[in-house]
Amino acid sequence: MPRIAAIETVNPPHKLSQNETMDFARNLFQDAFSDIERLLKVFQNGEIQSRYFVMPIEWFKKKRSFQEKNDLYIDFATNLGAECIEKCMTSRDLNISYENIDAIFFISSSGLSTPSIEARIMNILPFSSHTKRIPIWGLGCAGGASGFSRAYDYCLAYPESNVLILSVELCSLTFQHEDLSKSNLVGTSLFADGVACALICGDESETCMTSKLSPYIKDTMSTLKPHSEDVMGWEVKDTGLYVVFSRDIPNVIRTWLKPNVDEFLRRNQLNGEQIQHFIAHPGGKKVLQAYVDALGLPVSKTDVSRDVLKANGNMSSATVFYVLKKFMETEKEEGDLGVMAALGPGFSSELLLVEWRK
Repeated sequence: MPRIAAIETVNPPHKLSQNETMDFARNLFQDAFSDIERLLKVFQNGEIQSRYFVMPIEWFKKKRSFQEKNDLYIDFATNLGAECIEKCMTSRDLNISYENIDAIFFISSSGLSTPSIEARIMNILPFSSHTKRIPIWGLGCAGGASGFSRAYDYCLAYPESNVLILSVELCSLTFQHEDLSKSNLVGTSLFADGVACALICGDESETCMTSKLSPYIKDTMSTLKPHSEDVMGWEVKDTGLYVVFSRDIPNVIRTWLKPNVDEFLRRNQLNGEQIQHFIAHPGGKKVLQAYVDALGLPVSKTDVSRDVLKANGNMSSATVFYVLKKFMETEKEEGDLGVMAALGPGFSSELLLVEWRK
């Protein structure tokens, strides 16, 4: 079972309260909606208190070109990504060098770069020139959990390997100043920027040693809901990426997720009562409630995800890293089991079963 040996996060430089972003949205959207104050309740009711962005709020007050936004994405993704990798590589008293990293999985859906961001980072940090690069784009909010799953697959095939998963999501740089739709208003209340990195070690890794209790990945499952492309994603237009965000997402979760989770647990000879920890990507307040409703969970099982949502908002694929980091920072018993869950465009789900061991 590949081990999640370390995980770290980096917050972008500009922290804004939800009240500040609500005032910004009021000024921008008030001429488009006669009932703007009613619509602005989405900021108050979403249980988000603060978020982090790469640019100050003044920058968003004028129209920006796709090129300007994407150039900023490349610059910030490269530098914040390198910072986060450095932080991860030196955490938890690990004795590992950059030369020992066999592959880097780079996860993002909020900007475009060719060569991809991990190649640019390899010119900053002393990785081997033979490190394998595996960029994954387009999985949105499911991308973080999918990154862990693909790293798991890699370490099963190459058990001596050490693999980094880097997620950089700068959702704010996709903001469309001229888009006065309700979808953009909801997105403005919810999405944020975040950067996270995890180190995964195969069973036979000789350089990634620690005696600390860590989560090991036991199994994963990917599922696609057929003909559901319109549930969430991007519309690519001349001025950039426009958010697609169906109001039916919570209902889709309620009716579709439980059979997936039940199947996943059954194939591991488990039931829900044997799972101590639910490591959920907090897509929003309604998404967390849909998890509770669909899976019959006590609300307390989503407390950690809810705390991340309050402090950071929805950072797309990076968010589940923040949730897992909080789980790894609190005391666990050897043998504890957890399910990591994230949903994204497709419409799709990614599930992982983890067990805490030394």
